[in-house]
Amino acid sequence: MNKIHPSAAHALEGLVEDGMTIAVGGFGLCGIPEALIAALRDSGKKDLTAISNNAGVDGFGLGLLLETRQIRKMIASYVGENKEFERQYLAGELELEFTPQGTLAEKLRAGGAGIPAFFTRTGYGTLVAEGKETRQFKGEWYVMEQSLTADIALVKAWKADKAGNLLFRKTARNFNPLAAMAGETCVVEVEQIVETGELDPDQIHLPGIYVHRIVHNPDAEKRIEKRTVRS
Repeated sequence: MNKIHPSAAHALEGLVEDGMTIAVGGFGLCGIPEALIAALRDSGKKDLTAISNNAGVDGFGLGLLLETRQIRKMIASYVGENKEFERQYLAGELELEFTPQGTLAEKLRAGGAGIPAFFTRTGYGTLVAEGKETRQFKGEWYVMEQSLTADIALVKAWKADKAGNLLFRKTARNFNPLAAMAGETCVVEVEQIVETGELDPDQIHLPGIYVHRIVHNPDAEKRIEKRTVRS
């Protein structure tokens, strides 16, 4: 089965529908599948629920989908760099489910592993725990968190072979493998594609069994979120 598609738009063809849940890799501006997000914007699909660590920034990443009002609900751990997000949320135009960062990562990992729920101490006694089951283990209180899955995962990787085995480069590994595992269908954009068998099996970060479609994006934009230099 050929997993490689000629463009991001082609890779999303027949997959995206209104009202879907999408899991999107990336952390800040690192490891964002920008070509796939732009193609999703151009598809015009709306009422989306987006699961991502954060919501990009104005004009980049998931910020593109916020500008076009295609996202109905965000499930995220941090949203502090996006003015349009702030405006929509404060105006009651956007639903938000805040989740502690480590809990969000585990919710995606558990969803990909077929685990429906788990207990964590994080958030006990706070707003995060409201309405959720709590239980005591060895004298400590825990909150039950339900796992997350998505209809589609949009992922960014550094290198893939034609079978879909992936390598992520440095911190771009972040939420990408977790999002990929949680998606019923996973679409990945990569900077390099090699022949199957060229990657060292011991170095593969995500097996190709999780990857359904691949698009080559050799000229990915790599922004610096906050540039700092010595005075």
